Amino acid sequence: MTTVVRVPEELSARVPAEQRGPGLERDAVRLLVSRGTAVSHHAFAELPCLLRAGDLLVVNTSPTLAAAVDGRVGHARVVVHVSTRGDDGRWAVELREPDGHGTTRARAGTRAGSAVRLPGGGRLVLEEPLSASGERLWWARAGAGTDVPGLLREHGRPIRYSYTERDQPLSVYQTVFALPSADGTGSAEMPSAARPFTARLVAELVSRGVQFAPITLHTGVSSAEVHEPPYAERFVVPEASARLINNVKAGDGRVVAVGTTAVRAVESAAGADGVVRAASGWTELVVTPERGVRVVDGLVTGLHEPEASHLLMLEAVAGRAAVDRSYEEALRGLYLWHEFGDVHLILPEEKPHTEHCSSN
Repeated sequence: MTTVVRVPEELSARVPAEQRGPGLERDAVRLLVSRGTAVSHHAFAELPCLLRAGDLLVVNTSPTLAAAVDGRVGHARVVVHVSTRGDDGRWAVELREPDGHGTTRARAGTRAGSAVRLPGGGRLVLEEPLSASGERLWWARAGAGTDVPGLLREHGRPIRYSYTERDQPLSVYQTVFALPSADGTGSAEMPSAARPFTARLVAELVSRGVQFAPITLHTGVSSAEVHEPPYAERFVVPEASARLINNVKAGDGRVVAVGTTAVRAVESAAGADGVVRAASGWTELVVTPERGVRVVDGLVTGLHEPEASHLLMLEAVAGRAAVDRSYEEALRGLYLWHEFGDVHLILPEEKPHTEHCSSN
């Protein structure tokens, strides 16, 4: 793990960029760029001139769900964070307690057999822990007549943690790449690395010859108190995207994943030979420096807490020295953390090309 120090509370992004001042859009965040241990500072809107024709951005099309819903266990109020739907129809859920400020705190003492009453007569019954590592996440069976996706659409709200200032509408948590799924499933928490992209910025990237490869990975719940490896998540790498990635790898372009979710999906679909093949199902892959990456050359990602398992993935892409150096610069430069915060672009260590961006 890196030697990143704890992030000061004042560096948490409390509201989205477009709410910080008149005339601002989602891309009004800062962009830290690292090539090895060389670091430069930019605006996210400069991304098109930091990439080059022939580069490929792998983007996650998973929509964000209104995955938090109020409920009761006995007489106790709870907030249910609804995550992945299993192949057997059960749902992975986390029970939390309201903290009186619109957010939640971890709930202790959850037990198998507990019944959770939901709005509109809905009901979930906790059956077993999701993994042997603890009892934070549970497999829960929906009661008769309980349509979980429909219940979330009617009564749910986006998952919110204490570092944000207030509840936000679901639209704030949808990326420009999000596509509705036919079965009502999606991501419990936003694939947030893609949040600063706007339609205008995508059009400019395309006009400069940057390509896009869509994949889907439905992200699960990541408790703010527990920094643990991601559990199994459902993903799809379509044939067309696999072919495009392989063509770029065979040429001079760079494959740049937008978000750790895109890395996990693409690397799950790659063989030991580095060839990406169409794939779908569940992935338990955790990308570490020991495992390395077979496909991804670069990464667009948010800034992660020191304990977060995602930092191991960053080390796999860039190396520990590069990650330590970039995070030192992010702290020194007062970059903002979390899903509404600033962004980190990791590129291969090489001489910059002829495109130039003004460095801040």
